[in-house]
Amino acid sequence: MAQWQQLQRLDPASLTRVNQVYEERQFPREIRHYLCVLLEGQDWDAAAVDVNKASACLHVLLVYLEEEWSRSVQANILDGPNFQLMKDYLLKHFKDEPLNLAVTLSECLKEEKKILTSASESQSSNGSQMEGLDLEVKIEMKLLELQKTIDAIKKNWQSQVEEHNGLAQSCPFMDGACLRRTNFITKTKVMLQQIVNILNPAQQMVATLTEVELPEWKCRQRMACVGSPVDTSLDHLQKWFTTVAHVLLRVREQLQELQDQNQKYNSTDTSSLSGTIAEIERSTLLSLTKLLAHALVVEKQPVMSSLPHRPQVLKMGVRFTVAVRFLANLPEFKCLLKVKPVFDKDVEEAKTVKGFRHFVFNEDYCRVLDVDESSGGLVAEFGQMSLNQRLKAKRSHESLNQKQKAKGSSESPLTVTEELHIIKFVTEFQHAGMKFDIEASSLPLVVISSTNQVVSAWASVMWCNMVSIGEPGNLSLFADPPPLTWQQLSHVLSWQFLRAGQRELDQNQLSYLRDKLVDGPDDLVPWSKFSKNENAWIWIDGILDLIEKHLADLWRDGLIMGFVSRKKSEDLLQEKASGTFLLRFSESNKEGAITFSWVEHSNGDIHVHAVAPYIKKELVNTSLPDIINTYSLRAEGNRYWNPLIYLYPDISKDVFGHYNNTLKKSTPEKDGYIPKRRMDVSLSPTPPPSPPTDMDVYLNTPLEDFQLYQEVIRDLLNSPEDIWTSSGHQEMMQTQNDFRLC
Repeated sequence: MAQWQQLQRLDPASLTRVNQVYEERQFPREIRHYLCVLLEGQDWDAAAVDVNKASACLHVLLVYLEEEWSRSVQANILDGPNFQLMKDYLLKHFKDEPLNLAVTLSECLKEEKKILTSASESQSSNGSQMEGLDLEVKIEMKLLELQKTIDAIKKNWQSQVEEHNGLAQSCPFMDGACLRRTNFITKTKVMLQQIVNILNPAQQMVATLTEVELPEWKCRQRMACVGSPVDTSLDHLQKWFTTVAHVLLRVREQLQELQDQNQKYNSTDTSSLSGTIAEIERSTLLSLTKLLAHALVVEKQPVMSSLPHRPQVLKMGVRFTVAVRFLANLPEFKCLLKVKPVFDKDVEEAKTVKGFRHFVFNEDYCRVLDVDESSGGLVAEFGQMSLNQRLKAKRSHESLNQKQKAKGSSESPLTVTEELHIIKFVTEFQHAGMKFDIEASSLPLVVISSTNQVVSAWASVMWCNMVSIGEPGNLSLFADPPPLTWQQLSHVLSWQFLRAGQRELDQNQLSYLRDKLVDGPDDLVPWSKFSKNENAWIWIDGILDLIEKHLADLWRDGLIMGFVSRKKSEDLLQEKASGTFLLRFSESNKEGAITFSWVEHSNGDIHVHAVAPYIKKELVNTSLPDIINTYSLRAEGNRYWNPLIYLYPDISKDVFGHYNNTLKKSTPEKDGYIPKRRMDVSLSPTPPPSPPTDMDVYLNTPLEDFQLYQEVIRDLLNSPEDIWTSSGHQEMMQTQNDFRLC
């Protein structure tokens, strides 16, 4: 949940404090409201001390507001937010001082967090099913009332007897033993009523925690594992589990004390009371057992250090880590539970699916739950775990042939990357006369044997996490994989780009992908089209890798249109000024590549050109901003110019100057040499509308570019430096480097 949404749920006094934060800084609250997710997705703390980052963040806001304004105009939305007015405000107040915007928003977000922290400390949040009912406080108050009642009865037992039964007046002959028994019965009935008053909300809380809150957390964790930016903190759940466990244990102790006292009186009255106490104790024990049986959770799903963003994908023989937590964090439970992981425990597929692989841990991993210093929870982390495949015992050649004849081939219908497994964590709970087994299961995982299987394995994990409900899940899922709705798949795909480049897919990009993946009107995407036969995921993953390694900043700031076909890009550029260009991903390169298309107006004709796509290895030494800033065309007469002027729709190419490009690097490297840089030059496919003279070209060529060309050609031809004078300028232009136009 966005921070702003959490603030809107606070009490009126806290909301007034929020309003004051923005009034004091004279920043429109409407901008904070309508751009809440986008504002919280930017690193304003870093931008507050870096003018380039501040400018980039401001640019993201302006582009978003422009898109939203255009969308509202097209949809004819008259009563919606005024995005144009918001954009005008940002331009007026922060265009020349982007640092002021970054500082303001950094301070505002920090103040918001303080208000949230203060509000959470003053009141307890009990989840969606217990909104407005603070059971923890009520239980503690009832316990306090119970203790006060018990103390009062102990101090004034004679008056209690007289008040409830009038026995002192009606039976003056009653001896001391009878009075004590009568007092005990009276006191016990009062206490039992108090205990019932405590148990009712406590049992309600146990049901809510185990049947609603915990399953919802597990669902959020499942989504978080495939990239969803949801909150998977266990702090609140741990607090609730701990409080209820503490209450139920204390109630059970009181009941056992009452039962012990009751056994001292051997009479008809006390025997009926004993049955009541036993019944309440059984009910208490059932609730406590249910709570503790669900208290063990897999806090951190199995993950290899080499693939931290892709949990649930494990490689044979490679170390991985997993962590479990016991949510009932009571001091008496410290070092009480010894947890053991078991691979594929009670997995039916291991017995029924042909060729289903069997794995074992390399050693006997066991951990004792102890208090973690950082989180304060009862945690056990299993680090440096690894798996080996367990081969079946060798059979004689004759018996093997007989089995094959009887049952056919033993090959699995599932590929390696479609075969799902689980790890279960088991422990035995023994405390205060209670003894029962507890289990917690990991999410379904994929075990691979080669790194080239990672991409396909991650597709299986995403698919499984989106369609699975409950635990441990159907491990034969891919024997007959159900389709995903486009809504489900669009979410998980968008999360992949959020992780790789800090920006989700917009509606235009999602529409492009939908057209590629969805065939029918039911908006369903079959597994075969996504990752089995056509394998669109391989292409998408190649683009994700390209973004993460080379284009993260540009993608984050919305400068890459990305998912747009060549035909669509031509249509978009047709109506734009000459020199307008856009960045899009290659549709044919499966490993991830990016190109740019631009429009040229020449002699009344419109031409849209596209440069051959740049692959990852080409972007290692030269960044895309450098390529855009230095890209050149050569026409007849050795005339050179950069055809790229405006980033679509009408953003100055200067925006790329905010990024770390080598044009601005002038610091000599060691030995006093300035690092060299490649240039991209293409033959002009169309003549300029007004061909400049040779003198015009010479005069219009920037000195730094002229010197750079000299260096490039000198390196290529290995010529002596004394021939590179201004008189050789035109001769130099005859040589070109890397003709890339397609």
